[in-house]
Amino acid sequence: MAKAHVLVLPMPCQGHVTPLMELSHRLVDHGFEVTFVNTEVDHALVVAALQASSGGEAALGGGIRLASIPDGLADDEDRKDLNKLIDAYSRHMPGYLERLIADMEASGRPRVKWLVGDVNMAWSFEVAKKLGIRVVCFWPAAMACWAFMLKIPKLIEDGVIDDKGLPVRQETFQLAPGIPPLHTSQLSWNNAGAPEGQHIIFDLVTRNNELGDLAEMAVSNSFYEAEAGAFKLFPRVLPIGPLFADGELRKPVGHFLPEDERCIKWLDARPDRSVVYVAFGSMAIFNPRQFEELAEGLELTGRPFLWVVRPDFTPGLDKAWLHEFRQRVAGNGMIVSWCSQQQVLAHRAVACFVSHCGWNSTMEGVRNGVPFLCWPYFCDQYLNRSYITSVWRTGLAVAPDADGIITKEELRSKVEQVVGDEEIRERARLFKDAARRCISEGDPRTRTSKGELWQLYAWIGLTKENIQLNRKVFSELSMHEPYSFKALVDVSRALHFQGTGQKGGSQALFFCAEV
Repeated sequence: MAKAHVLVLPMPCQGHVTPLMELSHRLVDHGFEVTFVNTEVDHALVVAALQASSGGEAALGGGIRLASIPDGLADDEDRKDLNKLIDAYSRHMPGYLERLIADMEASGRPRVKWLVGDVNMAWSFEVAKKLGIRVVCFWPAAMACWAFMLKIPKLIEDGVIDDKGLPVRQETFQLAPGIPPLHTSQLSWNNAGAPEGQHIIFDLVTRNNELGDLAEMAVSNSFYEAEAGAFKLFPRVLPIGPLFADGELRKPVGHFLPEDERCIKWLDARPDRSVVYVAFGSMAIFNPRQFEELAEGLELTGRPFLWVVRPDFTPGLDKAWLHEFRQRVAGNGMIVSWCSQQQVLAHRAVACFVSHCGWNSTMEGVRNGVPFLCWPYFCDQYLNRSYITSVWRTGLAVAPDADGIITKEELRSKVEQVVGDEEIRERARLFKDAARRCISEGDPRTRTSKGELWQLYAWIGLTKENIQLNRKVFSELSMHEPYSFKALVDVSRALHFQGTGQKGGSQALFFCAEV
């Protein structure tokens, strides 16, 4: 039988592409065919990085095909301006996506049966429903972040924000027990771009909330032990994280820049828990003064450090100064433009992670038991910092001076505190164990996240008629924690046999991708 064809659509940002590419690899491992759709600009970056680091698209394996559509912006427009990017793709991409799906079918590709779509691309859910394609919505960030968004009507009703999403009061509040307290000035939709475009982000969020009802299943790249409070608020959202592509961390995950493969050999030559790893994701921009304070702070620690500095990280930086700094620290520090972060964080030599606290970085650090020094930049990263410092207590945060600068002395001091704190290290280890308990490292066909990934695979693999027969059973199953693998197998088999009239104990779940 033909493999079920799943179309995967991320928001056009690195932090959204990565977890959906990881999920795509897992879907392929369980028998699905995946078409991964990027914007044309991101597609070109991914392909170039694959050719430079991994031998081209063949490294993805045969199950994932890459496709692309325009985002509606001109070639020279700034795609780090989220207001501009969101406004353009929301208006232009629906038509392009519909044409792409039609062209794939006309070329003889199997019909798309499911869309696994980023919540931030919820306009695609309407396209899918128009074409008879069923929808799984994917949330790539903290469940708590999504909870704040889903609770916007309640926040307006309670007078926390107005109907434009802006704070009515300047205060710290807690959405529910177990969710980190957050100041009203740090709500994600008010910290994702220039203030004059805030309404674009907020309108997207409220529209996403409405369109979410078109999805038959919602999944999140998190795990229950990390965010019990948030998942109790929304128990039908399946936690399927922490996601990773493969146990060896070698499958490509859609990076926009080539990985510098020298990193791992450099780490191999360092003692256990000695290296300070520094990375601020794909969006953060530092001014030259802050860059120099960071660089000199790393030098002051006297510790070996691995620092990821993207080519666009600091516009206007004095190249002569950077060259002289590189020469000074050559024996102790390594600066690269990009790396395989999961491999780095899994390395025995890493002592702590100086991070912007993007959710992928947060989950990757948690999964490997690495203590954090938090330095958030924008959007949901302030909430993630609160998880790390106040709820999980697996790290500390830097504090700016009166001018808003993180000084070299502050960085040196906080690195020493994090690295030297045995309690932080022990909590990070325990949290690592909790994260890894969610992932069985056995045979790929039985690797689960407490049954949640199996529930996803089973749901999108079974026929529409079978699910209609037993939607209530699946709904009830999703209300219980921990999810029962045996119950999931039983439900999957029951659905299979009710739809086929068969009897017995066939491995319906294991072959559910063949429809």
